[in-house]
Amino acid sequence: MASLIQCPATALSATRGDSGGFFVPIGSRFTKTHNYKCRVRCSLDTNVSDMSINAPKGLFPPEPEHYRGPKLKVAIVGAGLAGMSTAVELLDQGHEVDIYDSRSFIGGKVGSFVDKRGNHIEMGLHVFFGCYNNLFRLMKKVGADNNLLVKDHTHTFVNKGGQIGELDFRFPIGAPIHGIRAFLSTNQLNTYDKARNAVALALSPVVKALVDPDGALRDIRNLDSISFSDWFLSKGGTRMSIQKMWDPVAYALGFIDCDNISARCMLTIFALFATKTEASLLRMLKGSPDVYLSGPIRKYITDRGGRFHLRWGCREVLYDKSADGSIYVTGLYMSKATAKKIVKADAYVAACDVPGIKRLIPSEWREQEFFNKIYELVGVPVVTVQLRYNGWVTELQDLEKSRQLRKAVGLDNLLYTPDADFSCFADLALASPEDYYIEGQGSLLQCVLTPGDPYMPLPNDEIIARVAKQVLALFPSSQGLEVTWSSVVKIGQSLYREGPGKDPFRPDQKTPVKNFFLAGSYTKQDYIDSMEGATLSGRQASAYICDAGEGLVALRKELDAEFKDDLKITNSKDELSLV
Repeated sequence: MASLIQCPATALSATRGDSGGFFVPIGSRFTKTHNYKCRVRCSLDTNVSDMSINAPKGLFPPEPEHYRGPKLKVAIVGAGLAGMSTAVELLDQGHEVDIYDSRSFIGGKVGSFVDKRGNHIEMGLHVFFGCYNNLFRLMKKVGADNNLLVKDHTHTFVNKGGQIGELDFRFPIGAPIHGIRAFLSTNQLNTYDKARNAVALALSPVVKALVDPDGALRDIRNLDSISFSDWFLSKGGTRMSIQKMWDPVAYALGFIDCDNISARCMLTIFALFATKTEASLLRMLKGSPDVYLSGPIRKYITDRGGRFHLRWGCREVLYDKSADGSIYVTGLYMSKATAKKIVKADAYVAACDVPGIKRLIPSEWREQEFFNKIYELVGVPVVTVQLRYNGWVTELQDLEKSRQLRKAVGLDNLLYTPDADFSCFADLALASPEDYYIEGQGSLLQCVLTPGDPYMPLPNDEIIARVAKQVLALFPSSQGLEVTWSSVVKIGQSLYREGPGKDPFRPDQKTPVKNFFLAGSYTKQDYIDSMEGATLSGRQASAYICDAGEGLVALRKELDAEFKDDLKITNSKDELSLV
């Protein structure tokens, strides 16, 4: 549910797809949709509360002060959410920004593109939790605040045979009462497991978060060294609770299970769910990320003078050392096909994912502990599969309705499952209808295979066959429906593996190289590796750059004067232009 540059090769397969259309979601217990666009309840209206009130300050920083220093020229490598978040903040402070990405489209891991037949292909399944305060702030700023569709306030589990379990947060009284009721009344666990689950959560820092959110977050950080399973079982939780409920949630959050995910990661989310009524409320985009998320951000950036340079990859970070031994960047060696150029700026931001930053960092910089620690982080392989059907797969109540194609019916929400290799999925024709509902066609399931390791070497046809078989096991009523189109996207390293003890290896956005900064959801910030984490990292990177404004301009002037004759670089085969 998750920005990368120069990402590993993406594998795609597709059969057929037709004309577009739209459908609109309406609330009900198992939400069904009808052809009434006016009945959409959209995203970030005035009824959404401010998550930053009585909340950890690290998760919800205050608005930045107006920048009064010299105007800076900033080069950002990576046009994912972290890079664009950084760019928006810097442009708002009056700086000049150029964004470079080796891909032909923006968005990174939240990117999407349209294939030759008009089908929208996504890098993954993107769900917006109610606690994504920084991302919602960004969306409001760029005019995308009406681009989200609110789902019913329930977390739905689909078990083998079509059995539905729920964590139902719909209750007149808000946090923490609504959460307590949801966990005590869930039909996903039996009575014994629910009781043990309640004991474990009662003994967690989640309770402290009700009165001391910053203190609770410190306690949660201190639990980074153990897995969620170890912590949960030590507090009285049961293995069955993990298998039936918490493993699917862990896979959805970090693409790894409870035995391998840090307790810090899971408890950070739990603390927000317990203290903020709407933190557990889910939203999804009206349509594709390129149109409804990245598109408005791009327009905001370009309207304010920011520039995107796509298909320009960074081949090398050029640097030198001062007399005192400190390192500074002198430029970025960029290439696009056979074209080459050196980009000069006051500040340089590497807004990459984990594999991207490892490729970008000069090997000599690993002599410094700050950069060498990054190599302790690794990404998780993820495979995202889209399956278009000639009927409505998730319609469990009425077999006849599931076969008609006049209107969309079924489960309109994020769906979890403990009984398939894809831990979370959704019917995008229902959940994000603007680009994914096609008149005369049925469900478009988007399934996230986690862990993706076993599927990475398999041919696409075999992956599709396996996923379709597991879909049928979850929805026996879909027997006889056919897959009419499919796609497969493989990402060799997606989110970083948030295993026990990995948090100390996350780097700050400010580096020992005085004019080189980092952004990305893997960098040090109080949230987890996610869209929200990427957005927050961009805010923090921008703040560091603004704080260093005077020094960055002084360094640039010094370099211009001292190395003026050395800036033109020639090569016997390649001609380089200087920007």
